[in-house]
Amino acid sequence: MLIAPDRGNLHKIVVLNPKGGCGKTTLATNIAASYAKSGPPPTLVDLDPQGFSTRWLERRPDDRPPIYGRSAYQLNMQGRKAVHLETHPETETLVMDLPAALSPDELQDVTYDAGSILIPVMPSAIDVVCASHFIAELLLVAQIDRRNQQLAVVANRTRQNTRSYRMLLRFLTSLHIPLIAVLRDSQSFVRAADDGIGVCEMPPYMGGRDSEQIQCVMDWLEYCRLRRLTPVTASGLPHRPPVFTPTHANH
Repeated sequence: MLIAPDRGNLHKIVVLNPKGGCGKTTLATNIAASYAKSGPPPTLVDLDPQGFSTRWLERRPDDRPPIYGRSAYQLNMQGRKAVHLETHPETETLVMDLPAALSPDELQDVTYDAGSILIPVMPSAIDVVCASHFIAELLLVAQIDRRNQQLAVVANRTRQNTRSYRMLLRFLTSLHIPLIAVLRDSQSFVRAADDGIGVCEMPPYMGGRDSEQIQCVMDWLEYCRLRRLTPVTASGLPHRPPVFTPTHANH
């Protein structure tokens, strides 16, 4: 079990999907870059043995806002029952990039104290089927309660107004899981990954359209963070989280 520090202001964000190639690292690194830009520095935890997030951090330029990194998959291999994750004292956000395959026990371990859970899904029949089974696991095995509004989906490598996109919308509507952003099949994400940055750190003419959708993710995460810290009726906190609608998508 990976145990995050017991700090009231720490927001643990888990990015996971059992299917490989769905964009977990793309989403996790862009979230980390956005938090780094606004500060204080987040901690990016790489739990994938392939180490994509770790290599992204290694490519990050020294003149960019700092992001603390942790290659936690190495700790899992030591066979201990519990591992306490170390984070920098000023870190308020923990972004966890999960591997593709997780056992039910591991799934429960990584999500039990999560403030937000994001599932990147590609709009194809195979991906939707895999996502439906996985979300059922989250709800039944990990006992995630949809009423807590901590679970959301991000569509990845998407083209709007296609049959697969409409199928994804119907699927999410049937499960009452919010779709909070739609990421295009864009070279901006590829270039940002190669340079160790997020699309929010690119010039607007290069990453502006894609940065807008990452900001939708950040808005939802901020709602989740505030909801944990304050009553829902507190001044300035909306009663409902910000949710993506098709009219906001980038074509």
